[in-house]
Amino acid sequence: MSTLTRESKPKTRTLFHSNPVLSRLSKITERSETNAATYAGIARKTLYFLVITLVGMIAQLLVKAAMANEPVWQTVQIYEKFALSLSKKEAILAIAVVAVGFVCELVGIFVSKTIPVTGTLYALSQGYFISFLVFKVLTGYEYLGLEALLLTVAVVAVMSLLYSSGLVKGGKKFRTVLLSLILGSVLLGVLSFVGSLIPATRPYVQAMSQNFGLSIALDVVGLVIAAMFLISDFSMIDDCVNLGYPKKYEWSAAFGLVFTVIWIYLKILDLLMQFAGKNNKD
Repeated sequence: MSTLTRESKPKTRTLFHSNPVLSRLSKITERSETNAATYAGIARKTLYFLVITLVGMIAQLLVKAAMANEPVWQTVQIYEKFALSLSKKEAILAIAVVAVGFVCELVGIFVSKTIPVTGTLYALSQGYFISFLVFKVLTGYEYLGLEALLLTVAVVAVMSLLYSSGLVKGGKKFRTVLLSLILGSVLLGVLSFVGSLIPATRPYVQAMSQNFGLSIALDVVGLVIAAMFLISDFSMIDDCVNLGYPKKYEWSAAFGLVFTVIWIYLKILDLLMQFAGKNNKD
C-alpha cells in the first residue's frame, strides 16, 4: 500500500461534500494496488446494510405485536391527520432506537473504521423507525410504505441511469443549481424560525406552515435535493474505485449511499403521508 500526499490527490467531483459520510471518504489519501475497492464489493456491502434495515423493520413488528396489549399512554396527532397512540414502553423504546441511530451515524461519519458496527446499528435503527412510521403511524394506510419503496427504487434507478449515461454530471451548472436550492431551503428555514419568534409575524408563519400546497412544494424541493445528492454519491464511489482506495473503504462508500437512499425514502413517504392525510380529511 502506498500513500499519496493531499496535493497529489486528483480533485474529486463531489458536490460540496453533501453526504457527510462520503465527505470524509473524499479526504482519504491511502491507495492500494493489490487490495483496492471494487464496485462489486461496494454493492455487496450496500446490500448488506439494506438487509439489516429490513431486519430492523421485522424487529419493530415483533415489538409491536408483543406490546399490543399495553395501555395507551399518549395519543399524538401527525400532521393533524394521523393519530398515533403509544404506550409508555413503546415511546421510550422508539426514542432510544432513534437516539442510538443518531449517535451511530455521527460516530460512523467521524470514525470510519467503526462503520461495520455503527453502520449496522444505524441501519437497524432506521429500519425500526421506517417500520414504526408505516405500521404504527400509518394504520390503515400501510400500503404507502410499499409505494414509497417503489418510488425510491425508481428515483435511484433514474439518477443512476442519468449519471452513467453522462446526461447529468457534477459540473459547474449542476453545482450552481444544487447550491441555490440548498441555500434557498436554509434561508427559508431561518426566516421561518425568526418569524415564529416575532409576535407580529408569527400568525403568518403559522398560516404558511399549515398551507397544504406550500408544504407539498417544500417537500418536493427537499426530495429533488436528495435525489441530486445521489449524483455526488455516485461520483464519490467512482473515485473510490478508480483512484484505488483500499478495500476497507468499501464500507464507507456503501454506508454513504444507504444514508442517501434512506433519506430519499423518508422524503417520499412524508409526501405520500401528506397526500393521504389530505384526502382522508376531505
